[in-house]
Amino acid sequence: MNENGSVSLLTLELDLAGCKSLKEKRGILQPLISRLHRQFNISISEIGFQDKWDRSLLACAVVSNDGRYNQELLAAVVNYISAHFLTVEVVGYRIESR
Repeated sequence: MNENGSVSLLTLELDLAGCKSLKEKRGILQPLISRLHRQFNISISEIGFQDKWDRSLLACAVVSNDGRYNQELLAAVVNYISAHFLTVEVVGYRIESR
């Protein structure tokens, strides 16, 4: 890896109010994950709460040569979810860079 390369990780805990099944949860998360990937060109996956209907833990990663850009991009992801996915509440998030 380039000496100036930066890897940043966003961990998001989401509340999916009203979900009553794993099928319903998938119906919310799959479009969310697809849109975030397309909109922000990030890698994203559910990494926790797979067995819970109303919770999700997502991890988003971005790699570039500008750590500040990565931080701003991942902060924009959090804002985008809050603005465009009204049935999803961001309970907490954390951004880390290396």
